[in-house]
Amino acid sequence: MRKSLSLSLISLALLGACSTPSPTATTWRYSVPEQPEAASGWVDKPGWAFRRQAVAAANPLATDAGLQVLRAGGSALDAAIAVQLVLGLVEPQSSGIGGGAFLLHFDGREVTAHDGRETAPAGARSDMLMGEDGKPLAFDEAVLSGHSVGVPGAVRMLEAAHRQHGQLPWAALFVPAITLAEQGFKVSPRLHTLLQADPHLRKDPLALRFFYNAQGQAWPVGHVLRNPEYAHVLRRIAAEGSRGLHEGPVARAIVARTAQPPRPGALSLQDLQGYQPRARQALCVDHSAQARDYRICGFPPPSSGQIAIGQILGLLTHTRAQGPEWSNGLPSADWVHRYTEASRLAFADRAQYVADPDFVAAPGGDWRSLLANDYLRQRSTLIGAQSMKLAPPGQPAGARTAYAPMPAQTEYGTSHISVVDARGRAVAMTTTIEAAFGGRRMVSTDTARPGGFLLNNQLTDFSFSPADAQGRPIANRVNRASAHARRCRPRWCSTAARENC
Repeated sequence: MRKSLSLSLISLALLGACSTPSPTATTWRYSVPEQPEAASGWVDKPGWAFRRQAVAAANPLATDAGLQVLRAGGSALDAAIAVQLVLGLVEPQSSGIGGGAFLLHFDGREVTAHDGRETAPAGARSDMLMGEDGKPLAFDEAVLSGHSVGVPGAVRMLEAAHRQHGQLPWAALFVPAITLAEQGFKVSPRLHTLLQADPHLRKDPLALRFFYNAQGQAWPVGHVLRNPEYAHVLRRIAAEGSRGLHEGPVARAIVARTAQPPRPGALSLQDLQGYQPRARQALCVDHSAQARDYRICGFPPPSSGQIAIGQILGLLTHTRAQGPEWSNGLPSADWVHRYTEASRLAFADRAQYVADPDFVAAPGGDWRSLLANDYLRQRSTLIGAQSMKLAPPGQPAGARTAYAPMPAQTEYGTSHISVVDARGRAVAMTTTIEAAFGGRRMVSTDTARPGGFLLNNQLTDFSFSPADAQGRPIANRVNRASAHARRCRPRWCSTAARENC
């Protein structure tokens, strides 16, 4: 799943555990559930219906933690926090406290957007992902570089969101993850497979010692893995709030790890201490399909997902179907062709225009210019019977740009959390450390204690090249600022540094 995908809060596909709520509780006792079977393979699941509340997450232990929070009277936001903390333990390849997240919250009346994306360090440079030969680094080389690590944002964002939407005490939400970290969890087939196949994680001494046996083989499926260092860090954050991560010994350990070779990074204690999440206005589009009207709300830039989804749906509205759109419960070849071409056009606009809104202006001064009905009608005329192969970017009303399109770069995935509570409040959160196992740098405050958490490689979301062959700047670049210029420009999924770059 692309990290920038937006999900509609009005049509969450909740696949997780369901329950009948209990009365609101201020205290609760977490109980470790029966853990997943030590089996591999793909299982076709029918999906589940729910009546009042539900949780969906990428691991049953995380889903169960959120469910227990809901049963204890917690809010959807409370459950999402508990789920995220367990995912950082049992699914460390995808997300964690060393990464960032976008969170959408629906309170029954309005959707709010909480931006916890990583930021670029103040010392980031425009050439930080370029080699000495003046060419972009190979992707793996960039990932393993200290320059790839952005300032983690997930924990501080969740703390801010909890102040607005939480019900149970902050520290109580850490109990499931701390308990599982101390008592151990069974290595899942997916985690084992990814650990065994990863070509780089063993290069980190702390990760090698924790995730692999003495022969360098990934711990087998069903092996009980304990992470006392992760539990130690979570206890600190539970007691001190996000300061437990962004200041003190944990912050010093993060900075120390990013300063190590290869290619030591510039992340500083000041970057960590100064990080602030952003409150943004959700971006909503109206769409009609199969005689029903929908309002689809998603995350605005710096995420590109909602704009892309809105463009694709709008473009499809203006194309003419050649025969039935569905056959035997599956989309027709004609529909798939039109969808693919609409996606080409949406992604071409994304590469041209979408970057961090704090530092790159929207075309025509409003991101909705990319969703305007007349603009999408005009763009839809490019969709014909044959593939356009390489789609050109459009020019929405009022758009003036000197930027070059961003060249194609390898991208990786995320984890996603969906929760609805008994009062109808909903959370949709996309959370990531970017590539599988992030930058392959494990953080520990005490190397005598096994385990820890992994840092992100989120800054590889920048364009490695700051300009094209003609010297035109790329919007999604790291910009070495002058006194009168704007500063860092991470791409659609990144948030720029607030200090001078």
